[in-house]
Amino acid sequence: MSDKDITKAIINILKKELGGVVDLIPSNLTHDLSNALSPKIEEIIESNGFVKKTKYEALLKLANDLEKRVSDLEKS
Repeated sequence: MSDKDITKAIINILKKELGGVVDLIPSNLTHDLSNALSPKIEEIIESNGFVKKTKYEALLKLANDLEKRVSDLEKS
């Protein structure tokens, strides 16, 4: 699940729980709220042992590059 999907899911849960009150909130406030919540959501997710997909992919690329370097050094 991408970062935007997680944020959208949480915003949708808030909308469902708040009901009609959300319709009274300006759309730019919802956008600002999602921008403010995103780092906090990331902290909560990472505190439970998970990482964002982009971070995982970057770490995987780094690990693969390091494995290739070690393999090349062993051949030398």
